Amino acid sequence: MTVTRALDGRLIMRFAGGLTIRLADVVALSGLSLVILLAAAASLTVGSTPVGMADAIGILWHGPDASDLSFAVWDVRLPRILMGILVGASVALTGAMLQSLAQNPLADPGLLGLSQGSMTALLVIFVFLPGLPQGWLPLAALAGGLAVGVLLVILVGRANAGGMAILLIGIAVETSLSSVTSILLLYTPPEVSLALADWMAGSLFRASWQSLATFTPWFALGVPAILFLGRALRSYDLGDQMAMALGETLSFSKPVILVTAVLLTSAAVSAVGPLAFLGVMAPHLANFISPASGRARLLLSAAVGALLVVCADILTRGLAGELPLPTGLAIVILGVPMFITTLRLRSARRMRGQ
Repeated sequence: MTVTRALDGRLIMRFAGGLTIRLADVVALSGLSLVILLAAAASLTVGSTPVGMADAIGILWHGPDASDLSFAVWDVRLPRILMGILVGASVALTGAMLQSLAQNPLADPGLLGLSQGSMTALLVIFVFLPGLPQGWLPLAALAGGLAVGVLLVILVGRANAGGMAILLIGIAVETSLSSVTSILLLYTPPEVSLALADWMAGSLFRASWQSLATFTPWFALGVPAILFLGRALRSYDLGDQMAMALGETLSFSKPVILVTAVLLTSAAVSAVGPLAFLGVMAPHLANFISPASGRARLLLSAAVGALLVVCADILTRGLAGELPLPTGLAIVILGVPMFITTLRLRSARRMRGQ
């Protein structure tokens, strides 16, 4: 491995196999990983049961026992933290992939209807088959998301549709499914509607070691997308015509990207419900921290998404005694001001460059 300069003058790490990584991206990803670890450590101390940092470290070191502090750390907080990291990374990763595929900075699983397809399928299960085992929920969510993905592929065509066509048809499908969701909520018993509305706001309240074990295999299936789809997504950032000129097979890679996005989205929705706007925010925040493309952009977006969810969970549990706050709403409260600020700073940077 050697460190050299690229044509634009930036430092890169060049490996023997031809792989090159910008040094700035490595530094940014390392910094984000460190901040995630610090946020996770702080999250262990926040909640209705007071736990000091020294106590939390001691409990993790010695393992679980019968004490209340051990229960709070091992059985409540640690599963929530790990689930938040994995779910946040999944949603942000999906948003980054779909933005490159649609060539639109607003594309995310919710806007294209993938989240809504998974959510509608799960609502049908909750209303009509409430006794279905929990292990079937990811499969039901996957079926709903895949149905939307297949519909998008059929409606926009396998290769010749532009990003705007994918986005517009996705919005139409999402709006139609939202109507079905509203009907289900209106005509179910009040106690069921309240429970479903809480889940639809996005919440880590149900996170446990069992739900984490159910979600992790689906996450593991989607993660290789970072390695295999990075090159294709970098080509799509330049437009469909340029991607074809670079040798990208659109008829193969577009459906693969959509299926991967459905896989990650469905697993996340079945675990914690929809996390609105996270798929849009995280890639833009990552781009502000370190402008990147391909695999580096996917990794940075995943890290930012994980960090946002962990910080939102800290806010949720910190206010739990006074105000019940869903994780999805906390993400919006934390992320939107940061999102607006970064957009303003990027605009100011462009104006100074001109």
